Amino acid sequence: MSSLNSTVSPNAAFVRPQFFYINGFSNIPHVKYYYIFLCFVYAVTVFANFFIIFIIYTDKSLHTPKYVAVLNLAVVDICESTALIPRLIDTFLFDTQFITYEACLANMFFVHLGTSMQSLTLVVLAYDRFVAICFPLRYHIIMTNTSMFVIIACVWVFTATLIITLVLLTTRLSFCRSIVIESYFCDYGPLYRMACNDNYSQHIHAIICITVFTFMPFSLIVLSYVCILSALLKIASGEERLKAMKTCTSHFILVIIGYLPFFITYIAALLSVINLNTRIICSSLSSTIPAMLNPIVFTLKTEEIIGAIRKLYKRNKK
Repeated sequence: MSSLNSTVSPNAAFVRPQFFYINGFSNIPHVKYYYIFLCFVYAVTVFANFFIIFIIYTDKSLHTPKYVAVLNLAVVDICESTALIPRLIDTFLFDTQFITYEACLANMFFVHLGTSMQSLTLVVLAYDRFVAICFPLRYHIIMTNTSMFVIIACVWVFTATLIITLVLLTTRLSFCRSIVIESYFCDYGPLYRMACNDNYSQHIHAIICITVFTFMPFSLIVLSYVCILSALLKIASGEERLKAMKTCTSHFILVIIGYLPFFITYIAALLSVINLNTRIICSSLSSTIPAMLNPIVFTLKTEEIIGAIRKLYKRNKK
């Protein structure tokens, strides 16, 4: 490993290495079983999300703003998992831990784009539930399929712009000391901290991204649920209150799945109570498991999806 850390000359003014070495998991017994588990996660993720897309596309009753956002989440889950898991399995299961500079930047872009879009799509779904419960009489005026498409398109453009900026800032870094990335993919954080020139602007952009794509979305979701809870308490009928709450159940579970593992890992890493391998495994699980569970939660916890599946089953049975 020391030979990799000294691959390039520290006397060079600006060094852009031909490749990086993704260190990932080291000295973990039976770690190959974990990669096989990730193969299973990826297979379920792709199948379940394509199934949700198929159900929403074929059932016209699901052509509503809420399910436009759900469909977008399914697309994001497939893209994010495809950008991360196959490359991760190829890297570590088949010992191809070297990655070219250009491929590393591409990997960084697509993985961070997917995880960021996943977070912001949960905000879009929270906004949909907020309008539906807090402004029920105006819901069909505020939330239309067109407005939802516009919102999602803006989110994609905004996210892609910030992530492209992140990648472009990486190209300004010089790597004269080490080419070993202490992560399971070309992660921006570990990468910019390896630089031997000034990385202050990259550090600021990292703070902006983690605020915009993690802490701010979570805060907005919490705020939306505070408003939703306040609106529910004003509903006199207990039956109507329960019915409204049920429409939020699937989204609430997705928020817990998506954010809780990340915050636990993030806080533990700040307090230095977990070692590098544990942090990497927790981070990889928090990046891959939500994409697999999202469509399963919507299938099991959403009456409209269950109804659409039943209609499809009856139609095919005839």
